[in-house]
Amino acid sequence: QVQLVESGGGLAQPGGSLRLSCAASGSIVSVRTMGWYRQAPGKERESVAFIIRGDATNSAADYADSVKGRFTISRDNAKNTVYLQMNSLKPEDTAVYYCAASYYSGSYYRLQSQYEYDYWGQGTQVTVSS
Repeated sequence: QVQLVESGGGLAQPGGSLRLSCAASGSIVSVRTMGWYRQAPGKERESVAFIIRGDATNSAADYADSVKGRFTISRDNAKNTVYLQMNSLKPEDTAVYYCAASYYSGSYYRLQSQYEYDYWGQGTQVTVSS
């Protein structure tokens, strides 16, 4: 079992920044990919970004087109923590953000699907509003 705990959500103004954290614990040795998803009211859950475990200096990452250039995903393997730095926030970024963990590390296309992830956090609310 893997436990994921998100933190760092809150209220931000348009153009502002927030950093989300996801601390992983439990049987994490075999976890290869960590992802961030979000779900806005009335909408389906969507992939925001994911990062595949590599060595200390090299991890492959991918982003949804809607956040490219604004969001950055990173991981600290020593701390078993994944981060999502969100800059230039827009009102449409408002959603509950979920951290997810997967044992899979192959196709980027498959990793965009929530069904490839084995564990989920409880979610943290991000609200972007003036």
